[in-house]
Amino acid sequence: MIVRLILFLGAILLAGGMGQAKKPSAGGSFIDIAALASSNIGAAHVTIWLPPGYGRGKQRYGVVYMQDAENLFFLDKSNFKKIWAADKSVMRLVADKAIDPVIIVGIYSHGADRARTYLPQRLFESLSPDMKAQITPFLKGPVRSDAYLRFLVSELKPMIDKRYRTRPDRDHTAIMGSSMGGLISLYAIAEYPQVFGMAGCVSTHWPLVNPVLSDTRRAELQSAWDHYLTDRLGPPDGRHIWFDHGDQTLDGFYGPWQTAIDATLIRIGWQPQRDFETRSYPGAAHEEDAWAARLDEIFSWLLGRHVND
Repeated sequence: MIVRLILFLGAILLAGGMGQAKKPSAGGSFIDIAALASSNIGAAHVTIWLPPGYGRGKQRYGVVYMQDAENLFFLDKSNFKKIWAADKSVMRLVADKAIDPVIIVGIYSHGADRARTYLPQRLFESLSPDMKAQITPFLKGPVRSDAYLRFLVSELKPMIDKRYRTRPDRDHTAIMGSSMGGLISLYAIAEYPQVFGMAGCVSTHWPLVNPVLSDTRRAELQSAWDHYLTDRLGPPDGRHIWFDHGDQTLDGFYGPWQTAIDATLIRIGWQPQRDFETRSYPGAAHEEDAWAARLDEIFSWLLGRHVND
């Protein structure tokens, strides 16, 4: 069981994409930037989805920045032949008048660098030497999540806001990801509260690496999370965060961790259902089909508050 979990975790941590040019979609349009220059992380692969009707009129749009773009739109680009179908979710919700249309900016993962790119750097630096020694072999290099956030905030977002008709304020800027992508999305809204007003943290990988190893150090990790969120996330101040998890495969470890995180958020002033939402999905595993099945709920809760504002 432990060997299978370690192999599964390895695939999750190292999953990356080097996708090619995107094909046009019947709903909306895709713009692929295979190598966006960055002084922070090197060239980055980005896919932008513009919703139907973008080419007509002068409407401005909120933007959702999503991790692991290779698993968002196209089956032939996915690591696991499963996708979130994020564009289809937005179109359904817009048709139902549940949300306003948004632009999706998908950032491809970073292959062997994925774990060190998504692991919150300040949290890692606060850990004991022994805990760092447990985590370091999984990272394949120095943690670089601070550099990744600088890329998002100082390079990618300014480019998106310049080239496209966005609503650039934080109340119309969301960030989202699953597993370690959930970690970096939470890190982004904590480190840059003036930039990101919403975060979707889906099947968030609270144990950081191997949950079996981490379980022996749960008290230390939970204390580190408590201190980090208290010091860096702070009160909601108009921000909103979605959390969720299933109970199968890797998600089966997350329930107790999420309960502790929820308690910390409540203690520092976040009100459930108003400022943050936590939902569990019995029978759901740690994979794209499960995340796609609940994406309408995620988008509705995060983005629905802006309908017609």
